[in-house]
Amino acid sequence: MRASLIVNSNSRLGRRHGPRVADALERRGVTLVRDGGAEAVDAIVAAGGDGTFARAIPLALERGVPMGLVPLGTFNDLARTLQIPLELEAACAVIADAHRRAIDVAEVNGVYYATEASIGLSSRLTRLQTSEGKQRFGWLAVALSAGAALRYLRPFHVEVSYDGAREHLKTLQLTVANSNHFGGFITVGDAAIDDGWLDLYAVEPKGLRGAAAVARALVRKKRFDAEGLRAYRSVRFQVTTARPHRITADGEPAGTTPACFQILPGALEVFAPAL
Repeated sequence: MRASLIVNSNSRLGRRHGPRVADALERRGVTLVRDGGAEAVDAIVAAGGDGTFARAIPLALERGVPMGLVPLGTFNDLARTLQIPLELEAACAVIADAHRRAIDVAEVNGVYYATEASIGLSSRLTRLQTSEGKQRFGWLAVALSAGAALRYLRPFHVEVSYDGAREHLKTLQLTVANSNHFGGFITVGDAAIDDGWLDLYAVEPKGLRGAAAVARALVRKKRFDAEGLRAYRSVRFQVTTARPHRITADGEPAGTTPACFQILPGALEVFAPAL
């Protein structure tokens, strides 16, 4: 197999483990082309977090080749979704085994993503994190950013159109998810990255009682039907706000509202363990 290796060199883990990834793949018979070169390849391998993988999706779709993932990020939600080992050597072994699985790809404002896109709290949290902070402090940087984001947290009004219906919501956080793992710790039991659906979740400002209900829903890992949490499922959502709100998709900037979120069923093949 000839593969293009894309490493997130802006991350501490990428710089530290990039050479190890290359060595582990080459020892398993994978011939590497560095940094998305123009040569013909059989696969694209992303070594980094969810954002690194998402940034490489357009290249894989353009070339019509599968993708591999060596998880070196903070959350690694996609790796957890696909049951790709978080250990470097084991993840490289999955790629070398070349077992393919078709997954859905989501798109908003021309930006592809694999796990989730957000408006509100988590989007602000992502913007507050710096590359330097994440490199030095990892999860601690996330916690510090969360504290800063909460200080400025304000609910906003949003109109969501889907399947001929229209909802007017007041929310602190709106997430459009393609997978059942996102946000670093959230798991939704009846969602899947290959089910052909998007799941939209809106967290309503319900005070402590509502926060407790949302927390219970997260612990139960069920679809979000708790008080203070609205859930919708469709293949396409049109989201409009009174003023533009920034969107992040797999931790990367994805424009602003108004925006159309849509699903591309089975658009991408990935290397993943056999289920």
